[in-house]
Amino acid sequence: MPKLKVDGVEVEVPQGATVLQACEIAGKEIPRFCYHERLSIAGNCRMCLVEVKPGPPKPQASCALPAADNQEVFTTSPMVKHAREGIMEFLLINHPLDCPICDQGGECDLQDQSVAYGRGRSRYDEPKRAVTEKYMGPIVKTIMTRCIQCTRCVRFAEEVAGVEEIGAIFRGEDMQITSYLEKAVTSELSGNVVDLCPVGALTSKPYSFEARPWELKKTLTIDVMDAVGTNIRLDSRGRQVMRCVPRINEDVNEEWASDKTRHHVDGLVRRRLDKPYVRRDGKLVAVKWDEAFTAIAAVGAGDSVAVVAGDLVDCETMYAAKVLARAMGSTRLEGRQTGMAYDTSSLGAVSFNTTIAGTERADAILLVGTNLRWEAPLVNTRVRKAIKRGAKVFAIGAETDLTYKVEWLGSELSLMGSLPEHVAQAFAKAERPMVIVGGGALKGGHGASLKLAQTLNLVREDWNGYNVVHMAAARMGGLMLGYAQGGGIADVADAKLAFFLGADEVDYAAFAGCKVYIGHHGDRGAAHADVILPGATYAEKSGTWVNLEGRVQRGERAVFPPGDAREDWTILRALSERLGHTLPFDSLAGLREAMAGEVPALRHTGLVTFDWNPPALDATAVGAIEDYPIRDFYLTNAICRASPTMQRCSAELLHGEEFAEAAE
Repeated sequence: MPKLKVDGVEVEVPQGATVLQACEIAGKEIPRFCYHERLSIAGNCRMCLVEVKPGPPKPQASCALPAADNQEVFTTSPMVKHAREGIMEFLLINHPLDCPICDQGGECDLQDQSVAYGRGRSRYDEPKRAVTEKYMGPIVKTIMTRCIQCTRCVRFAEEVAGVEEIGAIFRGEDMQITSYLEKAVTSELSGNVVDLCPVGALTSKPYSFEARPWELKKTLTIDVMDAVGTNIRLDSRGRQVMRCVPRINEDVNEEWASDKTRHHVDGLVRRRLDKPYVRRDGKLVAVKWDEAFTAIAAVGAGDSVAVVAGDLVDCETMYAAKVLARAMGSTRLEGRQTGMAYDTSSLGAVSFNTTIAGTERADAILLVGTNLRWEAPLVNTRVRKAIKRGAKVFAIGAETDLTYKVEWLGSELSLMGSLPEHVAQAFAKAERPMVIVGGGALKGGHGASLKLAQTLNLVREDWNGYNVVHMAAARMGGLMLGYAQGGGIADVADAKLAFFLGADEVDYAAFAGCKVYIGHHGDRGAAHADVILPGATYAEKSGTWVNLEGRVQRGERAVFPPGDAREDWTILRALSERLGHTLPFDSLAGLREAMAGEVPALRHTGLVTFDWNPPALDATAVGAIEDYPIRDFYLTNAICRASPTMQRCSAELLHGEEFAEAAE
């Protein structure tokens, strides 16, 4: 490990580290624009110049210079100070003076570094260069005159997103960053270039001119748009969430977020249920809470009660509903809305055991019935990283673009029982083999996929390569709380009284009894309900969610629900009194304590490792995978369907609709 001195401080750094990383280890702040620790080194901006001895008598770019033994690095010498001032002056030559109207204002690296390292005044009196705006789609707004050609966006699109649709044209001062043929960028991760852009060249189009960062209240919570459990920060003003940005969590999402995670927030204030409703003479009529509770109590269902949990529900709500149903004499709980009925007797057999971060270490990967790019975009990026380390990827299912090279073996599920010889050999040689099973294969191939765990030796002393990809944020938490019947949702359809916890993907025609919908949006569930009790979105309550790998995470409330809407568990608490089965808790802390008493794994946040004792299922795989469960990435839940931004993404990026802005 090389040892060197940084401003007189001796540090030891790992082999292969750069001088910039050595300076950071020594506690020195090095300005940079093009360098990013998750992207390849470009060395474009030259802002990270330092003086290095022994070496040439000029400052050197620390981001691209390997650290070596006996180097002496100076980060504050007169030479370095003068060089940085010169670089900053050149960067600002063509930069427009529009900070007061720039959406990046207050969060701009160029602003901050100009103050810290700039000259303080400009000597440039010549005409400034201007660049025409580029069209990049409904997510990214461009003001390319501000661009400093750091190429972070280009490298992200190519290296992380895997969609080579952003690049540079022309040379020198005339260089411009643009999308391919100035068409919309089709990546589901395109919004991340806004965070990466160190200036105001790429900003968020839906958030444009909405707020300033210092006006916003920042709340840490968990994303519920998929089962990855992306760590996010909700920025709100008053009672409205203005934007959503990712937080760094190396074990889950690194620092990325999908476009659906970022831009569903305008759906939080549209199509909202803000008062109770009761269906009378075939029509839903707004009523008081007391009337709605009376209507439910009048059903007289006895113990013929069922609870169906939706995809976005928190563990607290599911537990409160479970306790209420149990008090009424029922244990009929289900969370798999679309009819799935796979075996849940062993949670290890339906979990992502390798872990999200562990995916990077796999050296042979078999995808079975999963469009990972849509079902778990930030797991898909980990597979890309595994490929860069030498992993081979095979897939069974309908061919689709996953952004990386895949050998498609066919669509027949029976292939799991007779893998081609070269595939079997690749897994036999692999030290960390991995199988990822999606919803497209669970229905007819769960047993066959578990058989692969044995035949491919997926489970070893320090490695479990068997993984199931869930698509609902509530799925793993629901399974831990017992939200699964042997026959799936068909086993609860005959209940006289059914509670639907934000469940909008259910076939409501199968339910003949009284349907009580506890949710937040006027979507499919509300349209079929006999009684509607307005609840809170994930942004309007504190809650616990468990992601697909079994990681327990908690989010905080950012804003309050609109109108008469209330947090879901408080609705169930109030209803329980009217039904004569008062729940044994009257605070969130009391609820969590009771929940942890029944499911100890939910007491603390962190990764829960499930025991590996797979059930003995029939290994015969039947059918073929002609399609995948997610048909439209941008419209998978009620919040997204209420979002104008998600509707436009769906129309333009998936269905090819033309918009006037794109045609200009």
